[in-house]
Amino acid sequence: MDGAKYRTILEENLMESLHCEKNNTAHNTNDISVNRLIVRRGQSFLVTFDFHGPFRSTTDLLELTVETGPQPSEALGTRSVFGLPEGRWKRSSWKVKVHQGSGLPAGSITLDITSPADAPVGEYSLSVKTNATASVGSSLGKLLLLFNPWCQEDSVHLPEEEERQEYVMREQGLVYKGSEKYIGSMAWDFGQFEDDIVDICLKLLDVNPKCLSDPAKDFSARCNPIYVSRVVSAMINANDDRGVLMGRWDGQYDGGMSPTHWNGSVEVLRRWLKYGGNPVKYGQCWVFAAVMCTVLRCLGIPCRVVTNFQSAHDTDKNLTIDNFFSDYGVRPKKSPDSVWNYHVWVEAWMTRPDLSAGSLYDGWQAVDPTPQEKSTGVYCCGPAPVKAILQGHVDLKYDVPFVFAEVNADLVTWMVFADGSKKKISTDSVSVGQNISTKAVGSDKRVDITANYKHAEGTEKERAVYNQAVKRVNIPEDNSNGIHDGKPGVSMKIVELTKPISGKDIDLKLVLNNNDSVTRKLVINVNVQAMRYNGIPSSQIQTELKEQKLLPNQGRVKMFQSLSISRPTMFK
Repeated sequence: MDGAKYRTILEENLMESLHCEKNNTAHNTNDISVNRLIVRRGQSFLVTFDFHGPFRSTTDLLELTVETGPQPSEALGTRSVFGLPEGRWKRSSWKVKVHQGSGLPAGSITLDITSPADAPVGEYSLSVKTNATASVGSSLGKLLLLFNPWCQEDSVHLPEEEERQEYVMREQGLVYKGSEKYIGSMAWDFGQFEDDIVDICLKLLDVNPKCLSDPAKDFSARCNPIYVSRVVSAMINANDDRGVLMGRWDGQYDGGMSPTHWNGSVEVLRRWLKYGGNPVKYGQCWVFAAVMCTVLRCLGIPCRVVTNFQSAHDTDKNLTIDNFFSDYGVRPKKSPDSVWNYHVWVEAWMTRPDLSAGSLYDGWQAVDPTPQEKSTGVYCCGPAPVKAILQGHVDLKYDVPFVFAEVNADLVTWMVFADGSKKKISTDSVSVGQNISTKAVGSDKRVDITANYKHAEGTEKERAVYNQAVKRVNIPEDNSNGIHDGKPGVSMKIVELTKPISGKDIDLKLVLNNNDSVTRKLVINVNVQAMRYNGIPSSQIQTELKEQKLLPNQGRVKMFQSLSISRPTMFK
């Protein structure tokens, strides 16, 4: 018999003894493969073992060993020795019993093996010893162990089957983009069950810096979805590790693909593996988030993609976005803070026993792989409990103040004078965090989940939570040279006369209102700048200077009826 045929027979026998198709179907992993054993923790699976003679379950010794990672250890939870008779292995974390109906007299035994619901996820080796082979273990093969949303004891347990199908099993979805007034969607192929994706996901864990510095500790920590989601958040971007994607926002995509090229995660992940872990070029927030969703769903952590419109980027953690203007209307001081047209992250479902003895912060956690700010020295974000964000509990880990600001920061406008002094002109407590959106369960409808993150704008509850959050982050009072309180003497707003369409002009009008009882003489300096979707100015388009007199309490004076932008821009 030639070697190839012999190996095929061995593989077929191994598949039969590990019951790959039957086990994988029962564990909702058959979409990944039916040719290798892939099971979920906390749930039993079948293995058949052949003896040379009949097995006596009460007296004969059967010792099984599972191991994962380098230097497997029972103390670290990466090794377990268990077996039959059952009473002999009471302290083992893995359990086994003879499967009901197993044909013991025939010399073949089928076992029910159950991993603990908090076992580290990853690839395990499985071996067995018997009375006859007491000194030598015989390999039964390899198995992959994943998180289990179907298991009540697992920290990623999701109660509703319809939600498990959507947030773990569904391979296609929608990602929302645009602006709060013009929300669009794009189809995305997550492809978490495509061939080799599960191996790429495990490879991603294996090359993370924590694993490279202390692999035994890292493999042990993979029992915790908090740890795993945080590692994946860091590894999707390539800023300080061998991550998957390099971000770029300047419109120059030489040496790679524009972020708009991608419509699925599989090609991105396969390219990363093919080129030896070098980052794929290029990604922006929706690409980072969608690829992360693929990895988490593949590993068994329920996950969904979320889009926040008018999303704040608060760099100094003061829960405000500060904009500076000179007295002639331009921005003399570049603020590191910004507001993006939209920003995309993911929510992962898990318990948070690290934050509360009860279930106060369990459920959806915001996790963001887009490299914006460092978290404990690494470009990652979360998991931040959405319930904590809603309540303004910004003193909790991980990165709750940053996500809170993304959805509920105040916009503060400052006027900067020639001597460098500044004056607070206005505060906008409403605009940030609009129409937070995700795909509906079981359909392609958009669901607005803004109420999960914050109370309705304009309500006393929303302001009370915001003020509490400011106190919790202990922000000192700003030493400004003046604060504009109350209703402004002159108010203004810009109204769209036509909808913005890429490549076409847009007509705008400026509406002024004099709220005072005296006549106002105004010098109006209108500056039009192109903005990228992340709130960064791109170029100057138009400047116009006019004088206008407003009579007392005169309202709705319309200026610049046909102010047109003569080239395509990204609007904020």
